[in-house]
Amino acid sequence: MHLREFFTDATVKLPLSSLTGDQILLEMVALLGVDERASETLVKILRRREELGSTGVGRGIAIPHGRSLVVSRLRLAFGHHPAGVQYKAIDDRPVHNFFLIVAPPIEVSNQYLPVLGKIAQFAKDADIPERLAKLTSPADFFALLDEKGV
Repeated sequence: MHLREFFTDATVKLPLSSLTGDQILLEMVALLGVDERASETLVKILRRREELGSTGVGRGIAIPHGRSLVVSRLRLAFGHHPAGVQYKAIDDRPVHNFFLIVAPPIEVSNQYLPVLGKIAQFAKDADIPERLAKLTSPADFFALLDEKGV
């Protein structure tokens, strides 16, 4: 399984334009192309998850994630915010890179946790924040994923 399989050009946004964490969640969910009601449900679930503890893992990266019946399969989106937004990350620094993960409550393929783990491992690579900051297109993002073998 490679992360690249779960992304399309439409689910990668460079740059994000929102100014707050809540707005970022709305902007990221919009990349999934779900209807308005499903979007509201997903944002509510993601906000609840953030209340449990920030998904800002440090080094300018956040991995908002959640499960909901409004999606029928695992869905991913990526966005980069050049200026960064305050997101209560564990290192108290602004977040520039957002990896969104949403999945149904029950998945036959059970990919949710492995994908979350792959993104977290990818985010730990020393050069990743700098490399993500230089992306100019979805093709650049996909090339980086391929290069890193994730």
